[in-house]
Amino acid sequence: MLETVTDVASFVHYGNTSVFPTADNSSEIIPDGESNISKPHRCLQVLYDDIGTSRVRYWDVMLLIPNVAFLVFLMWKLPSARAKIRLTSSPIFVAFYILVFVVAAVGITRAIVSMTVSTSSAATLIDKVLWEITRFFLLAIELSVIILGLAFGHLESKSSIKRVLAITAVLSLAYSITQGTLEIRFPDKHLSAKDFNIYGHGGRHFWLASSCFFFLVYSLIVILPKTPIRERISLPSKRSFYVYSGILALLNLVQGLGSALLCADIIEGLCCVDVTTFLYFSVFAPLIYVTFLKGFFGSEPKILFSYKSQIDEPEDSDVHLPHTSSSGLGRKDLDRGSYSSTQIDGSGAYLDDVVSGPFGGAHSINSVDSDRWRSINT
Repeated sequence: MLETVTDVASFVHYGNTSVFPTADNSSEIIPDGESNISKPHRCLQVLYDDIGTSRVRYWDVMLLIPNVAFLVFLMWKLPSARAKIRLTSSPIFVAFYILVFVVAAVGITRAIVSMTVSTSSAATLIDKVLWEITRFFLLAIELSVIILGLAFGHLESKSSIKRVLAITAVLSLAYSITQGTLEIRFPDKHLSAKDFNIYGHGGRHFWLASSCFFFLVYSLIVILPKTPIRERISLPSKRSFYVYSGILALLNLVQGLGSALLCADIIEGLCCVDVTTFLYFSVFAPLIYVTFLKGFFGSEPKILFSYKSQIDEPEDSDVHLPHTSSSGLGRKDLDRGSYSSTQIDGSGAYLDDVVSGPFGGAHSINSVDSDRWRSINT
């Protein structure tokens, strides 16, 4: 009798179907307020509830809207972004920009396809495969960002970037295959509703192990600048990279705690992993953009062009090889300076210091008398 009561209570707690005692066994079950629950936990229900009579789930819409909004933003910034990317010699910015596009596109594709499938067993399998494909791309990008961020100053060629992407793709594929095998062959019974088996990220135990692993990785990255290793290797100086790592460390910590609660059969842990799953699959791409690309794309194009034209002028000998006398300045040099006010305003004081140097103030550019300039012009 005790076993029968336990089975019924467990099923109605996680499933979506009420179980009522029949006439044969009604005397064996004494209903009370706790065992007569007809609805699953709200944190489980949000994962599969449909909008009205449609087959579209709230969960898919919640994940679709942020990805669509971010993709629209990327398309809006695309013309100016392409113009700025052409000006940089570093392939890392190009790689990051392509990666965020891929993340947004894959997230939208998964949500749309999941909305169109039914609740049959084949549709459930398709939905889980789409989740694994999305997770594969996200993890590949996540690992690539870690490596490229830590080795930002050491990877300057396209071939090295491609090698990093290839390595992270292989690692992500191995992870996704393992997770997908556990998810399809050994689905988590805690995430079953009606005839629809909800995607469980490989089960509670795999979820817990992976969350703890990534929490340790990102926590180590955050504390690296405080360790003696900073004197042996070159670490990123950009503060936003460590903020990014700290956010993901916190995300994996909460996800690990939620998974641990699920392993202890505490259904409230599902609320934690619901929040972390939503944040990861909807906010991860914007986080990469803000961390690594916002500052680069936020600069004005003319500044980049102006900087490039200044460093590429081959005949600007005044800065690199200053004359010891102002009489060495020819008419050609003066004429060229007339249309480059930025260079004059920005470097006039510097040239005064360099030219006057050990020769005193008599030969300073700004202290040359008008008679000397008049004799040069004539």
